[in-house]
Amino acid sequence: MTSDNQKRVVIKIGSSSLTSSSGDISRRKIQRITDQVAELKDDGHEVVLVSSGAVAAGYRTLGFVNRPSSLPEKQAAAAIGQGRLIETYSELFTSHGYAASQILITRSDFSDETRYNNVRNTINVLLERGIVPIVNENDTVTTDRLRFGDNDTLSAKVAGLVDSDQLVILSDIDGLYNDDPRKNPDAELLKEVTEITREIEDMAGEPGSAVGTGGMRSKIDAFKISMASGIPSFLGRAGVKDIIVEAVNETARGTYFELAKIDVNLDRKRQWIAFNSGPEGEILIDKKAKDIIVNEKGNLQPSHIYQINGYFKKGSVVRILDVDNNKLGLGVVNYSSKDLEQFQLNQSDQKPEAAINNESFVCELDVALPLGV
Repeated sequence: MTSDNQKRVVIKIGSSSLTSSSGDISRRKIQRITDQVAELKDDGHEVVLVSSGAVAAGYRTLGFVNRPSSLPEKQAAAAIGQGRLIETYSELFTSHGYAASQILITRSDFSDETRYNNVRNTINVLLERGIVPIVNENDTVTTDRLRFGDNDTLSAKVAGLVDSDQLVILSDIDGLYNDDPRKNPDAELLKEVTEITREIEDMAGEPGSAVGTGGMRSKIDAFKISMASGIPSFLGRAGVKDIIVEAVNETARGTYFELAKIDVNLDRKRQWIAFNSGPEGEILIDKKAKDIIVNEKGNLQPSHIYQINGYFKKGSVVRILDVDNNKLGLGVVNYSSKDLEQFQLNQSDQKPEAAINNESFVCELDVALPLGV
């Protein structure tokens, strides 16, 4: 953004925050969201919405009383609901003088670097033109193998994709508690989290809503990604008056997630490698090579490799392991698996280029995160 007071914000809205008690999409709830987003835009902020709700918006039209469970039924419901959802958003944003756009993506759009950059460029143009991009997973065509898993994870990845200044995740709970507040009335709200420890992870429960698919665990995983990308984040209750505006102004009741110290600076390329690429193979290296690439920050040479697993092309992302199969990190290879195997057969014909340049290596030991989420 051009001003310290103006932000580029990614806001994630879950299904439970968009539906009525009967399970239908609530126009009143969507209006409450669009009113706040319009207020932010009036103040000069840029906003990307990651909105669930397509299945919830469409399953009753198919004649289901309850949310369907099978993949084909969900996809059919989403085919109906996606149109209804974006139409409602568009009408309400138009009433404020703003236009909305729809972006439907799958995990494969993020795992391919060219498509990843295309999505980024598209969203940037929309934001520069004052449009509100509304992002959702393309549930009508996505299979389990290509799913993000939940829109919490998607929102964190979108926040990194567009270099967001803040990620806001709205749910049906006030924030992260040290215990389940629905079971323990003495549970305390954590107002600030500067590091996601094992103890923090243990506080996360299972999905608490019959409408949505993401629980507190998925939100914690999402905040791992956003925090590693250096993006301050917030978790709060969607139904609270002016929650979005107050979250952006950092006055809302909820939990703020921000690293006290950023030890790892993941640029755009390394964010893509770490969180979006999906490794296509594995390379096992010896102890000397491990020291070179992890501790000395050097390049991995072809001669350092003693085992190659899988088939991959030049430019693919591979997982790097030591001789004991401990995961070290991810990197982009300068050779195909075939070329590396050929080099192993003829060690005297060493090629000058490194197998993996350290600039494209993301070390799992440094980041201490589940890379490739």
